[in-house]
Amino acid sequence: MILSLKYPFLAVTITSLKNISKFATRRIITLNLSCSVEAQSMGEIRDNDGYEEELVDYEEEDQNAPNSVSAKPSGDTVKKGYVGIHSSGFRDFLLKPELLRAIVDSGFEHPSEVQHECIPQAILGMDVICQAKSGMGKTAVFVLSTLQQIDPVAGQVAALILCHTRELAYQICHEFERFSTYLPDLKVAVFYGGVSIKVHKDLLKNECPHIVVGTPGRILALARDKELGLKNVRHFILDECDKMLESLDMRRDVQEIFKLTPHDKQVMMFSATLSKEIRPVCKKFMQDPMEIYVDDEAKLTLHGLVQHYIKLSEPEKNRKLTDLLDALDFNQVVIFVKSVSRAAELNKLLADCNFPSICIHSGMPQEERLKRYKNFKEGLSRILVATDLVGRGIDIERVNIVINYDMPDSADTYLHRVGRAGRFGTKGLAITFVSSASDSDVLNQVQSRFEVDIKELPEQIDTSTYMQV
Repeated sequence: MILSLKYPFLAVTITSLKNISKFATRRIITLNLSCSVEAQSMGEIRDNDGYEEELVDYEEEDQNAPNSVSAKPSGDTVKKGYVGIHSSGFRDFLLKPELLRAIVDSGFEHPSEVQHECIPQAILGMDVICQAKSGMGKTAVFVLSTLQQIDPVAGQVAALILCHTRELAYQICHEFERFSTYLPDLKVAVFYGGVSIKVHKDLLKNECPHIVVGTPGRILALARDKELGLKNVRHFILDECDKMLESLDMRRDVQEIFKLTPHDKQVMMFSATLSKEIRPVCKKFMQDPMEIYVDDEAKLTLHGLVQHYIKLSEPEKNRKLTDLLDALDFNQVVIFVKSVSRAAELNKLLADCNFPSICIHSGMPQEERLKRYKNFKEGLSRILVATDLVGRGIDIERVNIVINYDMPDSADTYLHRVGRAGRFGTKGLAITFVSSASDSDVLNQVQSRFEVDIKELPEQIDTSTYMQV
């Protein structure tokens, strides 16, 4: 039997399967957009004992509450189908007029693929696990869907967004502020370490925000002190979720914060890299989520990004770097190194060579870190030397060149680093220095896993291949 269901934004053809146990149901929808969506019953997730840990087994509780935010529409079992996108713009999502006005102000015209797939379901309160390549607008998915659903109540935190670095928390807060410009009653605040906790306590006491963005350590400290009330949270979001859940210490903090929020809430998680091992961990926080994965890791690389490597010895790196900065045309460039000390030393060397660079690393005071980040984002500085602190999530639209002065430690880290250039379909250039056998191993892993052919940097490179005309 073929059922044709028409949703407001998606047309889905469904093939029903008979004689399948209710608790063994598995639904798979294959999108014709280079992503696959899986929705899996919580009953099946329970089979994975390795990820039980401390999380409450919410699936054992009554999930039929009439007011449940996370209630999912029931329907026949789906084996395979195809989704046709009919939306031509953000207006088709039926967002609030205030949000549409802010979207226009920001210069956005057409949603990306991941926004097409996620936003219609996310604004209905559905739990979401979303993997999509860097620079494709994942942040806008949870920002817009959260702002669409929130009805602000004075003194109540309605949404909590967690991420792994202070700079990313600041950036996400800025995105909420940007899209809520015409929602004057809605308050957003960001909380992270390096700032006096008394300042944050005073803010929560005198002007409690409706949307809280922060890093797990500071959020947990405020919640434990009873300064941050989480009993009214309706939206719980993790950005760069794999980075937070792979670290056992950070995962423990996230779990503790999660348990302080109500059972009845929407949970969304996002990252460009979601291994098969971390996916069950993510699903332990959710109820019957919509799962969007890139079905082929080769599609995680950015189409407009040109990638090259240079083989050289460690002592040759500095000279080669200065030669590149002299020869290449760039708007802004990020140079990645492997340690705090190397970031500081390389930044000093570039300054001595009359290259006006700045550096950002975890060894500097928070105020200075944020000041430098703002200066770079606003284009006041064109060259940034950084550790992996800014390797994930940070969106600087003018960056069109990334240089891996030091090879990253994994293919995942490489993918996130080079994703700082060539964002949202623009052109970019990534150059990686290879100076050891271990560097070559990582480069081979990148080429094999993401099916990308990274060639040696030629003597001459056409500027039009990495610069917008």
